[in-house]
Amino acid sequence: MSTSLIRAVAAALAVAALALPAAASNADPVYKNCTEVRQAGKAPILKGQPGYSSKLDRDGDGIACEK
Repeated sequence: MSTSLIRAVAAALAVAALALPAAASNADPVYKNCTEVRQAGKAPILKGQPGYSSKLDRDGDGIACEK
């Protein structure tokens, strides 16, 4: 392998490694329960908003952790 090819591969791997954490940080938050939601200052969460889950919406009205 030539030195320039090795450098190109190393550069590509470095760029990919930097992109992975950025992609992971764009994921919606996942809360175990409404206590976590409230502690994060995100209550209530409407259906369609990041962090909404039907398990957090006891009455199924599309509003999680409203009480």
